[in-house]
Amino acid sequence: MRVGTIVIVVLAVAASLTAGMSGVSSAATAAPPTKSPIQHVVVIVQENHTFDNYFANYCHDRVNPKTKKPVCDGGPSTYPGTTTPPVVLDDSTNAKFDPNHEQACEVPEIDGGKMDDFFSAPRTSSVCGDPRNYAYAASGPSSPVAYYQQLATKGALADRYFQSAAGESTSNDMYLWTARFEFVDNAYDAKAVGTQCSTTLAKTEYDDVTDPTANRNLGKALSDASVSWTWYGEGYAAMQAAGSGCPVAPSECPVAPLHASPCVYDPGDMPSQFFTSSVDHPAHMRDYSQLATDLAANKLPSVVFIKAVGYKTEHPGLGQQITPGVAFVRQTVDAIEHSTAAKHTLVLLTYDEGGGYYDHVAPPATSTVDNQPYGPRIPMIAVGPLARAGTVSGTQLEHSSIVRFIEWNWLNGKAGQLGGRDATVHNLGSLLNPALRVPS
Repeated sequence: MRVGTIVIVVLAVAASLTAGMSGVSSAATAAPPTKSPIQHVVVIVQENHTFDNYFANYCHDRVNPKTKKPVCDGGPSTYPGTTTPPVVLDDSTNAKFDPNHEQACEVPEIDGGKMDDFFSAPRTSSVCGDPRNYAYAASGPSSPVAYYQQLATKGALADRYFQSAAGESTSNDMYLWTARFEFVDNAYDAKAVGTQCSTTLAKTEYDDVTDPTANRNLGKALSDASVSWTWYGEGYAAMQAAGSGCPVAPSECPVAPLHASPCVYDPGDMPSQFFTSSVDHPAHMRDYSQLATDLAANKLPSVVFIKAVGYKTEHPGLGQQITPGVAFVRQTVDAIEHSTAAKHTLVLLTYDEGGGYYDHVAPPATSTVDNQPYGPRIPMIAVGPLARAGTVSGTQLEHSSIVRFIEWNWLNGKAGQLGGRDATVHNLGSLLNPALRVPS
């Protein structure tokens, strides 16, 4: 199971872009006023790739004509201390190898910010180091991520966006919902539709109904403020229809007939499914196919998160390729761009975590909020007429920054309402048109 992401902002220039402007929502039901013309945010979460994975060669090739220096911070052309070039990351190599990305593995690989034990681990007892952890996708039209690189060229690329905690996906997904540490790695799955097909044996649920203070989360905060929100999960309807069983795996899944992740819907990928107030709530958990229906009916919720079924998330290993995930993202972005909601919609594409792959930039210091170590950089891009087109942001960002932006735009501009990192991280303003006056 698990995710990763980039940021896409699909917005039309409003007639006036002034501070505190409250645009008219394109949703059928009136929503509370927003702090900017952004009436919808769509967060697409993909899985398990670092910034260097997808953008190192792109950064090497994209040079500022005045300074003659790369405009973004790509990794070294050989692994530090060796003459070994990176593995070429393509559909074939992605399908064959899944790096170890448990927290106990990543922390010694990061080695206090030296980033020197991903290739091998001679100075530790770790056996996680592997030359295949050092892998870059090609730059240009032949690259499997050429579409993402095109988006980066058109828009604003964040090259200091880090996974919130070292380790696996579910732990990082929770930061998109609570802005704080909940558990390590993929320790738990949700007690929700589909849990019977999960390979994670331990299940948990957070009761935000009887104890909303201890279990604060983004969904509850939005609902309490009458802001509409939904997670769209691919394969959710098939899982519902299967009842207590598991749906038949699509034949296109590389490990079919496995009737579990990555071939079928996994509730652990949806952090809202861990909370009593929202688990399997029809207003907040919908099948991905419903997105097109909601766009056509002009009923896109204000806050949207989107998750592909596992084998379309670009997750390495088990025969899973990059290309189907890129196609899923392109399909989603195209649907939004051609909808009536497009001119008021910000689309964010990001990755849940780096998947154990090497990235040369040292993560920030351990968070003083929850005492959790950050993981490597992951991709984030902002595209559209309200992005800072053709620029690169060096502002330190993470998943909690998305929470902070949503709080600012929809919850009266007040940060830190979840009592986590949302009180201390940067907002997304460095990726957006300055006229919007979104804080950085």
